Amino acid sequence: MDADQAIGFTNSLLVDRGLKNLDNIESTLFREVWKGRQGKTYQQIADSEAYGLGTIKDDASELWQRLTTLFEERVTRNTLRAVVERYSCRVSKAALPSGQILKTDVSRRSSSESEGRNPGFVGRESDIAHLNTLVSQGTKVILICAKGGVGKTTLARIYLQQQFCSYIEFPIAKETQNITSVESLVEERLKQLGEEPGREFGVSLDRLKRKLQTERIGVLIDNLEPALDKNGKFIEPHRGYVELLRVLSDPTVQSVTLVTSRECLRESAVTVRHYPLEGLDVAAWQAFFYSRNIQTSSPSLKRDAGEILPTGEVDSPALHEMHKAYGGNAKAMDILSSAILQDYEGDLEAYWQVNQGDLLIERDLEDLVATQFSRLQQLDSDSYKLLCRMGCYRYQDVPTVPEGGLFCLLWDVPEAKHRRVIKSLKDRSLVEFGNGEYWLHPVIRAEAISRLRASEDWETANRKAAEFWTESVKVVEVVEDAMRALEAYYHYIEINAYKQACNVIIKKRKTPEKKNEFLGNSFYRLGLLQLMIFVIDKIIIFSSGHEFSRVYNILGDLYWLTGCLHKAIKYHEKSREMAIESKDKELEIISFFNIGLCQIDLGEIQEAINLFEKVTFLAETNECHRCAVSAWYCLAFLNSQLGHEQKALRLANKVEQELSLITRQWSAWSSGYSLLFLGATYKNLKNKEKSYNLYCQAISFSERANYPQVKAKALIGLAELYREENFETALSHHSEAIKLLDKIGAKCDIAEAYYQLGLTYQKIGEDHKSQENFKKAIRLFSEMEAPKQVEKVQQAMKAGD
Repeated sequence: MDADQAIGFTNSLLVDRGLKNLDNIESTLFREVWKGRQGKTYQQIADSEAYGLGTIKDDASELWQRLTTLFEERVTRNTLRAVVERYSCRVSKAALPSGQILKTDVSRRSSSESEGRNPGFVGRESDIAHLNTLVSQGTKVILICAKGGVGKTTLARIYLQQQFCSYIEFPIAKETQNITSVESLVEERLKQLGEEPGREFGVSLDRLKRKLQTERIGVLIDNLEPALDKNGKFIEPHRGYVELLRVLSDPTVQSVTLVTSRECLRESAVTVRHYPLEGLDVAAWQAFFYSRNIQTSSPSLKRDAGEILPTGEVDSPALHEMHKAYGGNAKAMDILSSAILQDYEGDLEAYWQVNQGDLLIERDLEDLVATQFSRLQQLDSDSYKLLCRMGCYRYQDVPTVPEGGLFCLLWDVPEAKHRRVIKSLKDRSLVEFGNGEYWLHPVIRAEAISRLRASEDWETANRKAAEFWTESVKVVEVVEDAMRALEAYYHYIEINAYKQACNVIIKKRKTPEKKNEFLGNSFYRLGLLQLMIFVIDKIIIFSSGHEFSRVYNILGDLYWLTGCLHKAIKYHEKSREMAIESKDKELEIISFFNIGLCQIDLGEIQEAINLFEKVTFLAETNECHRCAVSAWYCLAFLNSQLGHEQKALRLANKVEQELSLITRQWSAWSSGYSLLFLGATYKNLKNKEKSYNLYCQAISFSERANYPQVKAKALIGLAELYREENFETALSHHSEAIKLLDKIGAKCDIAEAYYQLGLTYQKIGEDHKSQENFKKAIRLFSEMEAPKQVEKVQQAMKAGD
């Protein structure tokens, strides 16, 4: 296929499933990525289409997610061509020669088509009909309840794929101690939907609710029971799920939420409709085995090739017995079919004659998995060890593991045998796989991790996995990169290796701007603040040693960004104390600098000046000179605020003289904020032209670096300049800045933005709007416990009166 043929093929599939075609920008992205190295980069597409780079990246992410759902295989910019061509080949091979008709009834064929054209998805027509009935009655949240392996998740995903153009998932951990906070998951899903999370959980939920009120999106909360106690209520650390379910069950939302769980939910505060899911009937098992070329008829009743028994007609006693023994369990059906094909050449009767004595009729899916593990241990010890070791992976934030992640667990197996060992697991359906990525079914993983914990391989497997994730991520550009790098942290936590877990957070990698950056800071840059706070809080109680001083510093930055200024100061003070103990002069200086930033936002100008002067004294003549330059631009701004014009100008000039050399050493934050502080300084010094140029430079930088917070602050600065000569432009910049900041949820900056907007309306003479915005600023500053800032706004209000 060429690019246009591939787009046409994709659109035909979308139309066939009642979904909308690729739009213009999606087609452009598809076409250029299809061309490979000859195609345009995201930046070139952004330039040619007159979009921002961040917008193009967001559109691309949504496109790959949409195509992943369509092709039932993970799609990225690197795998697009292979996935589409592979799917096309499967469609071509599945097509029957003209005129050939299978001996089956129309109703079964139609139901197979309506179930997503997945030959492994059988026997759920009535369940889909029941779900449709519940939804038509106005039910918003349905909990599909059944024991493990019955097919809850498969049914939920197929249903959501059929009924919605897109859906989002909230995966619960496989073990209670590994459950990701609901706050972090909501943050990530908002980003997936193209929305920015708030700094507070309530704000994020409001944004999710508004999104679901305006768009019809499916929601899946998978594997709920680890978050429940024995009474069916959420355990204390995860009560936030109650608030999420309140939003999802709100009558005004257009979404439908499916929850899967082995246990019922008993929370009176939320409205959830339980739907018990039974095992598949024996006819469904027969249809599934037939699709895999397994003979299910008695030897005396063998049928012609291509012939299917009429619906509901089953003539194999062995199949009846097997189906009854495993309660129609869907996963058991899949595992058994692989064993029958692998070891008995597809003869179900022969398999059951040999193995029926090993299973009791009452045994559930876990018993089957244990039996499969024991049998694999006897037949293939290398594959058995790999299967158990794969239990160390979480399959949560990063749901799949690439082939290299399996290779690293085969440390005692010759390299030449690695792929053969993996193939053995694939052939027995003991691992799930697709597009070069692997994962374990939850029930199989439960058995794998149980056996791994009891073996001598537990610690080694986790260390090897952690080293794999650390080495596999070279650059942190997008959220996916950051999440994969963080996986190493979870492995170290499992073996109580807290120092190594800490080192994961402070490992430096390159950014898109080619700057070195701690992983913890990458999470801040990408907007995943709550997740990193949650991660650090789990290890902070074990704090000791130099490594933790850096982690305290990152935690202080995170709380500063979320508007918890006093808490931020507390952690920066702790970082400084530890830095002094370990004789880390640079970190001691950085701690003073960061506390100074908190004091600026609190409105404590003189205290901030004292801190930045201390930074200058400590850093100006040593290897921390870049910290001194950063302190200069802060001091220039503060002195300009106080009317010390000559001192402010002298400091600003010193910074500008060193900018070309020092920016190579600066982080993305310093590179952007140096322009903002200098722009504000020259605005205070009445040099409007220079201030304007610096703010414009800051906006250009923010767009290159995809840094919306810098852009918003620069827009506020430009609005202050336009306030003197062009009210319409000033108000436009104020509006754009507030929209950006509202998406980010930066409380300090939003408060300042409302204050500045109030001043503009005051200048125009619109007192009502002026007072309205001043009050918003006061409320936010009061929440931050910043009385000096409150006083500043109140004085402005009095001046207007």
